[in-house]
Amino acid sequence: MPDVVNTEQALAWNGPEGSHWARHQDRWNAVNEGFDEPLLDAAGISGDHRVLDVGCGSGQTTRLAALRVPRGHVLGLDLSGPMLTEARGRAEREGITNASFVQGDSQVYPFEEGSFDAAVSRYGVMFFADPVAAFGNVGRALRPGGRLAFVCPADATLNGWVAAMASLRDLLPVGDFGRPGLPGMFSLAAPDRIRDVLAAAGFTGIGIDRSRAYGTWGRGAEDAAAFLLGTGPGRHLMEQADAAARSHARRVLTDHLRAQEVADGTVRLLSTSWLVTADRPTDSSDGPWTNCSRSR
Repeated sequence: MPDVVNTEQALAWNGPEGSHWARHQDRWNAVNEGFDEPLLDAAGISGDHRVLDVGCGSGQTTRLAALRVPRGHVLGLDLSGPMLTEARGRAEREGITNASFVQGDSQVYPFEEGSFDAAVSRYGVMFFADPVAAFGNVGRALRPGGRLAFVCPADATLNGWVAAMASLRDLLPVGDFGRPGLPGMFSLAAPDRIRDVLAAAGFTGIGIDRSRAYGTWGRGAEDAAAFLLGTGPGRHLMEQADAAARSHARRVLTDHLRAQEVADGTVRLLSTSWLVTADRPTDSSDGPWTNCSRSR
């Protein structure tokens, strides 16, 4: 793997967190699938476009993008070896030949300048150690006039899974779970923060629209509770409690999620995100792109 500067995230996504996401990729796709089509529509990709998928994970958005560019190509980039293994296997099983995957750090990956028409990301841009540098590097990879489109979580209080975890506040050390921080799930929850970062990275035409979608978190309340407590945040909280508190927490979370069961018994939670678009300027000669050409 090329140089990595985001070492803390690399350790996490090549350890238990990355393995968990790879094993449960179908479930994560069910949670987030409501944002896939709006994201790809916003990117405006088609035909022979060359597309970069930043933080591609196990490759759901990479494969969907590849179907939209039958004469083009999509490159999925991620820090996580376990998830990329899953991504390659799924693309092969689905017969998708115009997608490839590479392990690397978006902040420093040696993209060829101007080699992509568009860059997309579904929840893959919140964990950058230096977001301005990372977005700047992605911007250099775009051709002049190229489009960036990504989805990131909005305020934690507008996301049902955070409310579910907050129901455990009296039992587990939830603290300020969901507080914005860098890097972290809600690091780009504030629109002004997004604008500042993208502008500093050299992007123009920045658009930020609220996007809401229900996702399926489990086949029932017990299943959804087990899934949530098996995620990185859930495991972290449970590891700090004794056996009695863990058992009580599981019951409380299950009761909370039972109220979210729909007619078919599945648990559906509302997620609220920002759908962000921005452009590399057509004339980049005087911007941060100058003298930043990279080669593979």
